[in-house]
This record gives sequence, structure tokens and C-alpha cells, in this order.
Amino acid sequence: MVLCHGRAWAGCPRDRPRPGWAIGGMIALVLLTFGCTPPLKPDPHYVLGKPYQVGNIWYYPKEAFDLDETGLAAVIRGDSARLTADGEVFDQTALAAAHPTIQLPAIAHLTNLENGREVTIRLNDRGSGDPHRLVEITRRTALLLAMPADGVARVRLQVLPNESHAAADALPGAPSLALTAAPRGGVEVAELPPPPGVRQGNGRALPVVPATGSSEAPAAVPPLRLPEAITQMMPQPGRLMVQLDTFEEYEYAAVQRARMGAAGARIVSIVGGRRTRFRVEVGPLPDVAHADAILDQALASGIPDARIVVD
Repeated sequence: MVLCHGRAWAGCPRDRPRPGWAIGGMIALVLLTFGCTPPLKPDPHYVLGKPYQVGNIWYYPKEAFDLDETGLAAVIRGDSARLTADGEVFDQTALAAAHPTIQLPAIAHLTNLENGREVTIRLNDRGSGDPHRLVEITRRTALLLAMPADGVARVRLQVLPNESHAAADALPGAPSLALTAAPRGGVEVAELPPPPGVRQGNGRALPVVPATGSSEAPAAVPPLRLPEAITQMMPQPGRLMVQLDTFEEYEYAAVQRARMGAAGARIVSIVGGRRTRFRVEVGPLPDVAHADAILDQALASGIPDARIVVD
């Protein structure tokens, strides 16, 4: 029996090889003793996902590279080490946000309509599934937008198509569109004289510029951590509304208006080309608390597509 580092051993561990299972066991014991967890292994990838349910609300993810919508933003709570829905490391100091249905990742402009501040964010998570909020954002995003850390703000979310396509295409799992080139037939060339009144360039052939598919350069792949830049726009706080649903037939809109008549529902005609649709809405509402209450009433009445918007 010898003493090694103040403990009695039948031979110092340093004097003989230690089996791998013993080393692993000691590492696990140290992690448990000091409350440590193994480091996260990020796995950024494209994800859309299947329909899912949170409470009584069903969400149906879909690609929306031109999404442009308004609503309320809240701050993500918690600092636990975890991975986002698309496999990135959750970071409260990054310009990032969670959205219930859009493809991940996506790049978007987020504007605080109350003060006009706008930042570019990376949508990379699914969020808590709160139907009252359009997006949930990190604390750093809220700070740059001058939002209260424990409050909400009226916002506009505008997805950037080129940047979002670039971000998605750079990751595994992104859907690819197989393109097959059309067969090229024979091309006959004939020398034709210029039409009357057209100068011939002193007998020299005029240069031919080959056609290109697009003059717009592809967008660069956005980094996982977006740079911090604030754009000051004109404040447009707008009016808080609860949109219930939109119908092709007035009769169906009238039925829904009657269901929410006590809340002051009304029908708004939306004219697009030769087609008129009918939207049922409630508002304007004086504050967020009233908007939340009307939305709760609509959801309880069996109107799952109801949502809070800024008009």
C-alpha cells in the first residue's frame, strides 16, 4: 500500500496503464461532480418539418421566401444550452429569432414599427408556439430594436428571398430542383442584309452580345452570426387588429362575423383584379392586452387561423 496524492492505493495509478473504461468513468464522475455537461455538437441543416400541435393549435410549416407580415414580437426566455430547430447553437447574444412555420434557416428584416428601428435577423428556431406572437427574438435583437426585455413590440417581418435561398442552399437537407436541359436541335445560319434605314457600320459586322439568364449576381451565403447593423426607418406604429379569416364567399364571412359579433367583428372587402374576397376582423384595439383577449376568444370559438396584426 502506497500513498498517491494523499490517498491510499495498492500502487500509484500513474505507474500502470489505466483501462479506457476507467478513464471514461472518471470523466463522467467529474462532469457529474461539478455540474458540467458535454459540449453541444452543432449540426446546421435545412429543415421544414411536419405539421405539429401546441396545445389546441396546429401549425403547418411551409416554404415562404417572400413572407411579409406584421404582428407582435416577444423575447425568448431562458439561457439553457441547446440546439435550435435547424441544429444551430442557441445564443441570446446573436441576432436570431424563432418562427412557427417558415423554412429554417431564413434571413429577414425585422422592424420595430413603434420606433422605426430595423435589423437583419436569422430565423433558425420554432419557438414556444404562442399564437399571440408572430416571432420570438433573442435579447440582443430586442436590445438593438430598443424593445423592453420583458415586453412586446409591434413589428414587421420581411423575409429576404435571395439571402434566404443562399442560406438554405448552403446547408445539407435543402431541397434541390432537378433540371433537365432541353435537347438542342440544329441551328441554321443565314446572312441577311440589314433593313432599310439601318447603318451598316462602314461594312463592319456589329458585335453580338450573348444573352444571359439574369443580370443579378447570386447572394453570398449569410454567416451563422449576422453582423449588427441598425437602420432607422420612419416609425409606423399602426393599429392593433385581430384578423379572423378570409373567405371567397360573403355568406361564410357573415357566419363568422355573427360568431364574433359581441367582440365587434366586421367584414372588409378585399378587391384583387376581378376577384373580391371578404376578410373578417376585429379592431382597432387599444393595447396588447385587449388584442390578446380577443385572440383568445376567437381561438375558443373555433377560429384557428386568427392572429394579431398591425394594420
